[in-house]
Amino acid sequence: MILLYFFILIYVVIIAYFNLKYPELRWNWDIINDSNLKFPKNFFWGTATAAHQVEGNCENNNWYDWENSVDKKGLPRIKDNQKSGIACDHWNNYKQDTELLKKLGVSHYRLSIEWSKIEPQQGEFDQSVLNHYSDLISYLIKNNITPYITLHHFTNPLWFDKLGGFEKKSNIKYFKNFCKTVFSIYSKEVKNWCTINEPEVYSVMGYFIGIFPPGKKNPQLAAIVHRNLLIAHTEVYQELKKMKNGDSSSIGIVKNVMQFDPARRWNLFDWIACRVSDLVYNEMSFSYLKYGKIKINIPFFIKLFYEDKQAMKATDFFGLNYYSHIHLKFKFDKHEFFENVYPKNDTMTDMEYTIYPEGLYRAIQRVKLIGKPIIITENGIADKKDDRRKLFIRRYIYAMLRSIKEGVNVKGYFYWTLMDNFEWAEGYDMKFGLYKVDFENQERKLRDGSKEYIKIINESN
Repeated sequence: MILLYFFILIYVVIIAYFNLKYPELRWNWDIINDSNLKFPKNFFWGTATAAHQVEGNCENNNWYDWENSVDKKGLPRIKDNQKSGIACDHWNNYKQDTELLKKLGVSHYRLSIEWSKIEPQQGEFDQSVLNHYSDLISYLIKNNITPYITLHHFTNPLWFDKLGGFEKKSNIKYFKNFCKTVFSIYSKEVKNWCTINEPEVYSVMGYFIGIFPPGKKNPQLAAIVHRNLLIAHTEVYQELKKMKNGDSSSIGIVKNVMQFDPARRWNLFDWIACRVSDLVYNEMSFSYLKYGKIKINIPFFIKLFYEDKQAMKATDFFGLNYYSHIHLKFKFDKHEFFENVYPKNDTMTDMEYTIYPEGLYRAIQRVKLIGKPIIITENGIADKKDDRRKLFIRRYIYAMLRSIKEGVNVKGYFYWTLMDNFEWAEGYDMKFGLYKVDFENQERKLRDGSKEYIKIINESN
């Protein structure tokens, strides 16, 4: 009996420790005044896109292959067998889309450049494509829009994937060569660069869950790919900084942060599921960037050790992508050891997560420990009915401002996304755009809920 009491005591102490260390922050929105949001004078506003999702005709990369393949059961990889195709035809419509940016009142635009178009074959660079991006960059700057260029946003050229992609550390040299080439061409005009977009999403979705290419389900390989992407960031940063215009350029990495909260705060197994998920999804990157170390040892799951002290110096800013948190409920299943559950009183987005502005505040508090300026590089809502977008925008921006008032160095905010686009495995079903897109005729129309963003930008000045 004494032994039983002892174990109960230990259990209670552990649960109390977890609850104190990882509280699920909740604000009383009935008493919060978010009607007048004033920001520092040097704070900037923007919106973001990614090449494959908006440009159209990306037919030489891993996602094109993925969209046109089927799984082991013969089912399409993308919801309802949708294809990116011409997408928003942003490739041809960038001038009109720049007008959309101006109407929003934003001063910055985060975009990615498509590696597979620039370097369609290994070592062969397409001058017409390079010229196109030069024209796009110049047009943005001419219209007082500052470009932030992302060098890798989920897509690889087919030739790179055939070599093993980021599964092999030895392949990083090909990505570095691409980055150095485009930096040498554009860095005179472009001073802000994002190396890798969401290495944890690329690795988890492609190598653990398996709904992104290459569709593998191997936890150890997922961790290796994640590590290689972090190494690629460090090496690209170091190489670009040594080049002409490197010292005057701001170069950072972009990471999605998601909190994993237990569905039952009294259940130790729920807590274990959360801590393991956080270690792989979040802490791996944080430890690498802050301490230059990766250390994961989860028996029968993942074992990975890596150290590079140079990583601590290899970023000028931290690009934070934030959408929501997840509640995990442990289950005894050899294929999946947890499931996602959603609190009854929370408001869902069209994606399978809730509106949780407090999470952006929590994410900023965690990221500030890296010790670098923070830029919110993505934040947005999938809302086809456009009945939650206004609420989402104001409350998330309020949460960001709350951090700034407490002294956190958040320099800017990019809403995701400028216009409806191809949302990866979800196809065109998820409507994140400030502008609604009719994909039959490429007409763009500002959503009513998006006017809240314009209002806040005007308020902030």
